[in-house]
Amino acid sequence: MKKYVVRKNLFVMFALWASAGLAVNCDGDSEPDTDPVTDDLILKGDLTGEKTLLAGKTYSLVGGYQVKSGGSLIIEEGVTVIATRTIDGQPDYIIIEQGGKISVRGTKENPVVMTSNKEEAGAWGGLHICGRAPVNLSGGKGLSEIGDAPFGGSDPNDSSGSLRYVRLEYTGFAFSETKESNGVTLYGVGAGTTVEYVQVYKGADDGFEWFGGTVNAKYLVSFNSEDDSFDWTDGWIGKGQFWIARQDQAAPGTDGTANGDCLIEADNREDNFTNTPVSNPTLSNLTLIGNNDTNRQQRGIRLRAGTRVKLYNTLVVGKPSSVTTATLETEQSFLDGTSVIEHLWADNGFTCEEGAELALETKTGNGINQKIEFRNGYIGTIEGGADLSATDAFFTRATWKGAVSESDDWTAGWVKK
Repeated sequence: MKKYVVRKNLFVMFALWASAGLAVNCDGDSEPDTDPVTDDLILKGDLTGEKTLLAGKTYSLVGGYQVKSGGSLIIEEGVTVIATRTIDGQPDYIIIEQGGKISVRGTKENPVVMTSNKEEAGAWGGLHICGRAPVNLSGGKGLSEIGDAPFGGSDPNDSSGSLRYVRLEYTGFAFSETKESNGVTLYGVGAGTTVEYVQVYKGADDGFEWFGGTVNAKYLVSFNSEDDSFDWTDGWIGKGQFWIARQDQAAPGTDGTANGDCLIEADNREDNFTNTPVSNPTLSNLTLIGNNDTNRQQRGIRLRAGTRVKLYNTLVVGKPSSVTTATLETEQSFLDGTSVIEHLWADNGFTCEEGAELALETKTGNGINQKIEFRNGYIGTIEGGADLSATDAFFTRATWKGAVSESDDWTAGWVKK
């Protein structure tokens, strides 16, 4: 009887020792074991409480992960989330519903990476955030394109949390021939939300898209997006500064077609150009580099469907038509001064598709047919620009054209090239 107790205790001690993650090698030394894939490392289903993804760990995303109202997803620096594609025919995606929160706490040295085990565009469904800020849809509300989550409301300062130093790779899962998901989609997201230092890399659809809302965004990077790099609609009236779009730089095919549509495609509302609130963001310090398509995708910045814009300190290259305006409502907004483009240099020219005489090339600081060169693909600015910080604290003083200066490469260390 006594002998049995000794053996049992030894067994318990060994079990506890093994569960602490220790293993004995041939030399008798102890080493930490690697993390197994446990339920704690799998993201799936609904989150109604608080969950923290721990620094440096790798998590598997299985299908849709829905952060419900009252739920909070905290992601510490250096976390990797891998979409697994384990549910046949269904996308992996993360969606933050109204009343839910996300806090991504990456750093320049240790960004958060959301990627896929299938390293190709369209492998998973990306990140979607739904807020309670105003949108111009009927009734002031809509449903997200992925997850069917409500968005919109009456709180322009609504907060859905924060994104800092995060990279999303290989997004753009195709639901059908006409419906794909973006890298980051912001549905009625409010100005209380922080969005900065975010990259979308090799997505099959748009890099970033805004469906209304008032959220602001700084330090955004869209590389090799196969549709538009930046896209807005439904009454977005936020602000942005220091954005880079660079389309696939592979040579166009023999018919002149290259990979990627517009650098910016901007609408108010496609089925009603006058819906309010009218899309009218204020943007500064953009570097937009096209794919030299000479066939079907020739527009760089495409402003249409009644959108308005205030755009400053921007460089546009690599598109036969650097800036195009369309619809009477959009062109009228330039005539009456509610839209402005100033301090924009382009390697080609401007096109007014409705025939309005906007003379954008003559506006303050603008220049067409300019020779613009970059170092390392996108680094470089040109002196001369508006100082928006003088009247709006959101903007950093930057009286030059372009997003990344030679003296301050804010992309170093976390952006994938």
